[in-house]
Amino acid sequence: MSRVRPLLLVLGVAALLAGGCSSGPYEPKPWQGLPAATPPGVTTPPAPTPAPQPSLVPTTPPGPTTPPPTTKPTPTKTPPKKPSKPRYSTAGTQRTTGGSGVALTFDDGPDPVLTPQLLDLLRKYRVKATFCLVGKRATEFPHLVRRIVAEGHTLCNHSWNHEFPLASWPVEQIRANLQNTNAAIRKAVPNAKIAYFRAPGGNFNSRVIAIAKSMGMHSIYWTVDTRDWDAETFGHGAPMVRHIIYSVQHSTYPGGIVLSHDLGKPDTIAAYRTLLPWLKARYKLIPLAT
Repeated sequence: MSRVRPLLLVLGVAALLAGGCSSGPYEPKPWQGLPAATPPGVTTPPAPTPAPQPSLVPTTPPGPTTPPPTTKPTPTKTPPKKPSKPRYSTAGTQRTTGGSGVALTFDDGPDPVLTPQLLDLLRKYRVKATFCLVGKRATEFPHLVRRIVAEGHTLCNHSWNHEFPLASWPVEQIRANLQNTNAAIRKAVPNAKIAYFRAPGGNFNSRVIAIAKSMGMHSIYWTVDTRDWDAETFGHGAPMVRHIIYSVQHSTYPGGIVLSHDLGKPDTIAAYRTLLPWLKARYKLIPLAT
């Protein structure tokens, strides 16, 4: 019995060694680093889907929706009204000499250069005229005011400083302006007779006419405007001289009042060198009556 057990033990060991060297399929073991083979008929469950990871980009929490801005129509601004121009009227002014004589009137002086030339020319042809003087200039050139009076010409008030809107001013301002102008003339020639007033630009209205009348002055207009002031249209030099001559020769009639200027108008003086003999041969040239 003792001999049988060792023999069985030897046979068992031999059988084990024979099984390990069989030619069956090689199956790697898990510890060899390869995946274990799945036995036939066994289903491998799918790998679980990884849970979504939270985003690392911060998101703006939803809030109330802001409505788009409403564009309001821009209100149309009413342009400011332009001040209306004063209304002027020549009604009530003297427009003729009242007879057959023709009156030559010269505005805006005295001029220290041209007024003496004009006075020389008038004296040469023995013609008396009417000078509408600006008060400020009468103050600057009183010797010319004295000469005008001494040579028998008529005086006319033409405002203090040729203020075009004078007639639209308040009554007291108009009155002060005319009084100051008369005072300037009479400072040069005390007790000088100032029988006439002409508004700058001919801008008369009933108010300024009434004020002048209350001061003993008739308001005078004209029948012939030489437009010797309009160099923009007629130019300077010979063209202006021709224009002045033409306008006087073709527009003058008995009883007319001719408007010209001696302040800064050398072309006017040149034109009258031709006009004075021409006029004197056809009309009686007179100063406005005082």
